[in-house]
Amino acid sequence: MKIRVYRDTDWSDWLRLSLALFPEYSAEELDAGMREHRARSDAEVFVAEREDGSVAGFVEVGSRPYADGCDTSPVGYIEAWYVDPDVRRMGYGHALLAAAEEWARGRGYREMASDSRLDNETSHAAHRRAGYDEVDRIVQFRKVL
Repeated sequence: MKIRVYRDTDWSDWLRLSLALFPEYSAEELDAGMREHRARSDAEVFVAEREDGSVAGFVEVGSRPYADGCDTSPVGYIEAWYVDPDVRRMGYGHALLAAAEEWARGRGYREMASDSRLDNETSHAAHRRAGYDEVDRIVQFRKVL
């Protein structure tokens, strides 16, 4: 396994993994969000490679001025995190988080935050194994005016 900074040649793998993580979005919607993330000066993408060099996962990390449960500002934030099912529980996810956390430490941040859908128990367990504490559960509402 190798963790490294995203390269432009990783685009199709990043999109494939993003579609697996967010199946409710179209490829076009995810493509637009990925381009926005890459354009940010306060964000990075790390990828995990298998031994054969194929991309097995990614983490999008960025800076946010505030995150629920955090006492400092700004904070590092895990914007998206996904590992292919065939290599889960093999250290890829943990290594990706470690790279994101090191990125945040390098920027002087003292806290890292993340979120997960209420029904994503796999993600909840992975966050707990990585040392993250759950700080809140929420259901959000909206109304078109």
